Amino acid sequence: MPKNRNVFSSVTAWRRRTAARLVHRADRWVREAASISAETPGPYAFARIGAGTRLAYPQGTIFGERWIELGACCIIAEQVTLTVGMMPGQEFGPEPLLRLGDGVVLGRGSHVVASESVVLGDNVFCGPYVYVTSDNHSYDDPQQAIGHQWPRSAPVEIGSGSWLGVGAVVLPGARIGRNVAVAAGAVVRGEIPDHSVVAGAPARVVRRWDPADGWQPPLRTPAPVPLPDGITAAQLTALAELEEARAKDAAEREAEAGASGVDSAAPAGP
Repeated sequence: MPKNRNVFSSVTAWRRRTAARLVHRADRWVREAASISAETPGPYAFARIGAGTRLAYPQGTIFGERWIELGACCIIAEQVTLTVGMMPGQEFGPEPLLRLGDGVVLGRGSHVVASESVVLGDNVFCGPYVYVTSDNHSYDDPQQAIGHQWPRSAPVEIGSGSWLGVGAVVLPGARIGRNVAVAAGAVVRGEIPDHSVVAGAPARVVRRWDPADGWQPPLRTPAPVPLPDGITAAQLTALAELEEARAKDAAEREAEAGASGVDSAAPAGP
């Protein structure tokens, strides 16, 4: 028997779909309107925001922006904290303390906290929830709460081209060289040489580039081949379909060859 349609349920579903579309459109508008850039700095008076740099909305905690300098074409994701000082209202002289070079990427929920110089070079990529700080809690006085004791501070520098995995922590005094890969969850202190890979807590060098012998220990997999310039999405789709058809054809040929081999090996009848 045909089922009766519930007209009220259909109307309710239509209303929900319409409301959902409106909410998502409004959310996109708010995120675009409330993002921070050189053209639309909002309430923040950064020392500099380079062209093409965007701080996504909602922003994390931001204060001391007078001493924060952001290079060009940086991507600052949602809920990223950028602070200079222990609290708003402190004075740090005429020069910026927290500097991001051009093309820096800070993943969602990352923190960069400075009361001494903190510098990220050009094209430093950070995954989500990376923590970079020039300050560390001290516990010299066993009778006083650790959070009430004046912290130890030291400058931090991260060389151009480096990459920090999700949840990496960079402690005061760390000096990371150029093109260094910092594994997820690593805790970095001290000096890290150029072109190396560090992992662990505390982080240690697990791989280095040698001009004569290449990466030591050697990489387990070959380097990925970059896509040619100018390739389109349609061409990539066609290539994937071609590879899939070739793989399917090869599997069918292998199956046919296997079946033929079984038949030929079967004993002849009487």
